[in-house]
Amino acid sequence: MNKAPVKHEILIVANPGELSLRAADEFVRLAGEAVQAKGFFTAALSGGSTPRGLYTALSSDPYCKRVPWQEVHLFWGDERCVPPDHLDSNYRMIRELLLDKVPVPKGNVHRMPAEQEDHLHAAMEYEQLIRSFFHTEAGGVPCFDLIVLGMGEDGHTASLFPWTSALEETNRFVSANYVEKLGAYRLTLTVPLINQAAEVLFLISGESKASVLRDVLEGEYRPQRFPSQLIRPVNGRLLFIVDRMAASKLMRI
Repeated sequence: MNKAPVKHEILIVANPGELSLRAADEFVRLAGEAVQAKGFFTAALSGGSTPRGLYTALSSDPYCKRVPWQEVHLFWGDERCVPPDHLDSNYRMIRELLLDKVPVPKGNVHRMPAEQEDHLHAAMEYEQLIRSFFHTEAGGVPCFDLIVLGMGEDGHTASLFPWTSALEETNRFVSANYVEKLGAYRLTLTVPLINQAAEVLFLISGESKASVLRDVLEGEYRPQRFPSQLIRPVNGRLLFIVDRMAASKLMRI
């Protein structure tokens, strides 16, 4: 399938440590601008190994003191269907690295209810929470100030895995996506919601991501194979912060 190359910005940094600091700078900047403009800031956070450094940075000086935490509202981009205290929980990881260390009000933390046995109901409940928070009218799509994403070696992002049903979703904001290779469901924000964000920030590091990053950004448009290619903000900014190892196979930089 042919499709015009996605319009994106790419920032190549030396190593994962610098990547985390640049991402923290971006978070701080966007939070400050949003709070000044409208009084609050909304971000959907990602699990995965690379974003961990962002949360560690944000909970440390000087970043922690530069974020207006009282006006920050945090959501999740995806979640494993486990209890919130489970070792595999994205919520638990972010809580331990960030939430327990910064003064964000508990009422401003909006986690996915992924422990529910009825995954479809859990997805609908989270979608309703998002609709209510953003006061979304029928036909409207909420606009997050920031959505943080990682990318797997198979080209997935959030829990939008290759060849899964959530890739076809055009109406729902949250999907209970069955991932056959994992033998499990994942809750995930959907492409229409992600693409409405004011900024989507991909954080990618490591040599193991080099080939897939090249395929996603410079290869043929095959979104069923590389779901990250579906992320094309309608009116927002698409920024990739990647380290040198991840960028090592890119031709157009």
